[in-house]
Amino acid sequence: MSKDTASPFSTRAMNLAHLVEQQARRLPDHPAFIWGDATWNWQAFDARVKAMAAVLATEGEVQKGDRVLVQSQNCNQLFESMFACFRLGAIWVPANFRGMPSDLAWMVELSAAKVLICNAAFPEHAAIEAPNLATRLSIGSADFGRDIDTLMENHTGASPPLAAVDRDDPAWLFFTSGTSGRPKASVLTHGQLSFVINNHLSDLVPGATEVDASLVVAPLSHGAGMHQLMLMARGAPTILPVSPRFDTDEIWSLIEHYKVTNMFTVPTILKMMVEAPAVERVDHSSLRHIIYAGAPMYRNDQIKAQDVLGQVLVQYFGLGEVTGAITVLPPRDHSTGTDMRVGTCGFARTGMQVEIQDDTGKALAAGETGEICVVGGAVFAGYWQNPEANAESFRNGWFRTGDIGMMDDNGYVYITGRASDMFISGGSNIYPREIEEKILYHPAITETAVFGMPDPKWGEIGVAVCVLEEGHDLDAGALDDYLRERLASYKLPRQYFFWDELPKSGYGKLSKRIIRAELETRLQAKGKNT
Repeated sequence: MSKDTASPFSTRAMNLAHLVEQQARRLPDHPAFIWGDATWNWQAFDARVKAMAAVLATEGEVQKGDRVLVQSQNCNQLFESMFACFRLGAIWVPANFRGMPSDLAWMVELSAAKVLICNAAFPEHAAIEAPNLATRLSIGSADFGRDIDTLMENHTGASPPLAAVDRDDPAWLFFTSGTSGRPKASVLTHGQLSFVINNHLSDLVPGATEVDASLVVAPLSHGAGMHQLMLMARGAPTILPVSPRFDTDEIWSLIEHYKVTNMFTVPTILKMMVEAPAVERVDHSSLRHIIYAGAPMYRNDQIKAQDVLGQVLVQYFGLGEVTGAITVLPPRDHSTGTDMRVGTCGFARTGMQVEIQDDTGKALAAGETGEICVVGGAVFAGYWQNPEANAESFRNGWFRTGDIGMMDDNGYVYITGRASDMFISGGSNIYPREIEEKILYHPAITETAVFGMPDPKWGEIGVAVCVLEEGHDLDAGALDDYLRERLASYKLPRQYFFWDELPKSGYGKLSKRIIRAELETRLQAKGKNT
């Protein structure tokens, strides 16, 4: 066939908003979204999505390919806006609601968003200067824009047609957390997300149906949004806590009341849940899958979680660029005994290929350390308006994660650290993950972060910032003695600091960038006072 001949094969994909429409037909009276005293069944949720899509199309003149930026904490309107955008073929651009107005301004600039939907809780964000923003809508009464719920009432019964979309049509600009420099926008497409939905259902919550129930404990703008999109494909309800802050009592109460079967979280939040007194007072036997990702979970924390909750832990490793779908460690591979592969993040996800490569792109043998690279249907379509980042992130078709690790003979992957976490001390490459694991085996320590700091003699030295378990006492000398029996001397931190708590990122993860900046601030203040 000549290159001028049109291909007979279709690249048409299902519009992801059709998932909501399907459930409204099949399960009209079944709960779709629960938030406090409010419950929307699938028929009502579908009607709201269609009404919001009509508002965007008429009031905002949104068409296929236009970007709609959303600044909001978790609420039903945030989630509805995802499907409303999908329905029109527009691109959903959710922001991290904890970001600054300047962060939102950058997202507007990069995405060239046409419409901003902003929660009334963020008036300063709504007021950013952005000439290309033709329409500003508010969630809740506000002094800016028009209230989107009021406008939706005017479009009750509307049903804008599902936009025809191709496999590679963008659906979601997924912003990275921006741990260094400005965040980048990963382009997630209708076809790619359809693959990920099926991949997640296969590997994370096998057998999920409408009788399941899923609790949200993380921002819907990122990984939790993908998790709920997956469960909505099966007709399961999404349950949203009422408290604006993470409240372990409320979380466990909701799990018991709604017989929650699954949830997505990060290790720091899971740790807080397991250590909360409420876990002993409620019936949590309905839980079948607690999926954790976003950061490594240390061995001691895994053991404690399994002792309290049973064999329900599911770990996955995956970046926003691969929509979480790189490896999985299912419940059967979690163990409190010596038979568990300690430190592994699991094996390659269904339909995905994982390879450890050297700096030239050559595949390395089992046991050799290199960069974790991946190909498959879950890999994103590249960074929005960022050819330089695309050139750096892809090599011979493989996506380069930037994570360093190795693979054993059975295909299980072990992450030894981020390439960016590595520091060089006295000519030796040091990856903090191993050191952190050893520190957390000490019974007095509940959290730690290890990273390199500049040093005139060694170039860099390792420092460890630690948080002690309540009621424990430990000093730097005792911790150093403990580690000397477990680590090579060149890997030992040269300085130890003990804080009441470690600062977290907007996604609830430990952020070494934030911790390092806080340490530098404290050291400078101490120097001025001496």
